[in-house]
Amino acid sequence: QVQLVESGGGLVQAGGSLRLSCAASGRTFSSSRMGWFRQAPGKEREFVATISRSGGSTYYADSVKGRFTISRDNAKNTVYLQMNSLKPEDTAVYYCASVVSVGVVTTASRYDYWGQGTQVTVSS
Repeated sequence: QVQLVESGGGLVQAGGSLRLSCAASGRTFSSSRMGWFRQAPGKEREFVATISRSGGSTYYADSVKGRFTISRDNAKNTVYLQMNSLKPEDTAVYYCASVVSVGVVTTASRYDYWGQGTQVTVSS
């Protein structure tokens, strides 16, 4: 069993920044690939970014590439999402998720544990 708790969401103006955190407990954190997803009202949950178990490899959705950075601290059992140059279309509930996988996973259904989500709202 894995518990994931996101924090750091909020209201920010377009062009601003936020850093999301996701604290994990349960399964050994360093054995899990971690991902961030988001879901806007009326839309399906979409992939944002993922990071390998060691943190040495990352992969991003085209819509956030160059603006968002995923990172992890295995000593603190925490994964982060630094979001810069935010746009109104980034408004969504952001979720972190974990999966035991070596390769890149961008499909939400393959992740087996999820946090409760944190709201990010970007005003224009």
